[in-house]
Amino acid sequence: MTFGQSIQYCFSNYTKFDGRAGRSEFWWFILFTWLVSVVLNIIDSAIFRDSNIHILGIIWTLAVIVPQLAVGSRRLHDIGQSGWLQLLILIPCIGIIVLIVLWAQPSRPTENQHGPVPA
Repeated sequence: MTFGQSIQYCFSNYTKFDGRAGRSEFWWFILFTWLVSVVLNIIDSAIFRDSNIHILGIIWTLAVIVPQLAVGSRRLHDIGQSGWLQLLILIPCIGIIVLIVLWAQPSRPTENQHGPVPA
């Protein structure tokens, strides 16, 4: 999946927590949301120089939290795991490391309980 296809698919399936997502779909979407977040935080810093208000960044984060959780869940499904494993992020430091390792694993080459192999 290309960068543009990933963004389009993730936003058009905003709340789709079932199914599977390949590594490219997941990582392209995460890169896109991170880049937009960085740009918005720079704009926020330029607009609100004397305060720590990052209103554009907060609005962006709230807008993309559901699709990020959805694609993260589909990515975990792709390796045969439960999407609920994303709750590991609540464990400081170790949780995100475990999730990155899981998200980086290759797709299962066969159909699993979550659906067929993603394109």
